[in-house]
Amino acid sequence: MRSLDYDAVIERIVSFIQGKVEEARANGVVVGVSGGIDSATTAYLAVKALGREKVLGLIMPYYENGDVEDAKLVCENLGIEYKLINIRPIVDEFEKAVGELDVKSKGNIMARTRMILLYAHANSRNYLVLGTSNRSELLTGYFTKWGDGASDYAPLINIYKTEVWELAKSLGVPERIIQKKPTAGLWEGQTDEDELGISYRLLDEILWRLIDLKMPKGEIAEELGIPLEKVEYVELLVKRSEHKRRLPLGPEF
Repeated sequence: MRSLDYDAVIERIVSFIQGKVEEARANGVVVGVSGGIDSATTAYLAVKALGREKVLGLIMPYYENGDVEDAKLVCENLGIEYKLINIRPIVDEFEKAVGELDVKSKGNIMARTRMILLYAHANSRNYLVLGTSNRSELLTGYFTKWGDGASDYAPLINIYKTEVWELAKSLGVPERIIQKKPTAGLWEGQTDEDELGISYRLLDEILWRLIDLKMPKGEIAEELGIPLEKVEYVELLVKRSEHKRRLPLGPEF
């Protein structure tokens, strides 16, 4: 993987957040705080950039589990205002309107419900919505289109997941959040790596070579000592999620 100076990365992201808030003449930012590493890191960066008075955290669980306590820990450590909103009644009403949903469809509704709440609070305060997606998720399409993939700005969008862990350490994010298994919290027992079918460490090593360095697939497999099929699998994730990384297109006239 590439070698980053994390102090310089923090400085650049802080400057980016400050510039975009000033540009938009916004009063602050709202962050969806899930109890995971990405949202915690984003919240820490937002406070570093703007001060705790200009950051609102929204904790929006469907399931009552340890993630809520971790999300509260982040907000309380930072001293930011936060709101706890149980999204179960909202999501269940959507399900009643549509009919019984499979697990993934219901998970997408959860993510889109959170997006609506983030924007409702942002609009009411003249805030911007800071997204929490990282580069690994962006490239593989591991996000809900118009859900957690929707935000005004995403400070971590060019930082790989394994780099987010290092960034979090530099920022002082609580160790228990850095160590926990990444999950989108879309169903009980769900973890990112199980759903992706590959560890983040290997995924990032492949993505960096495939996308950033544009290395041939055979060379990547040889260098990492893995089957070619693993590289092809990651390439497929990138290709089939292309539509998620762009605004809707239509025919040109």
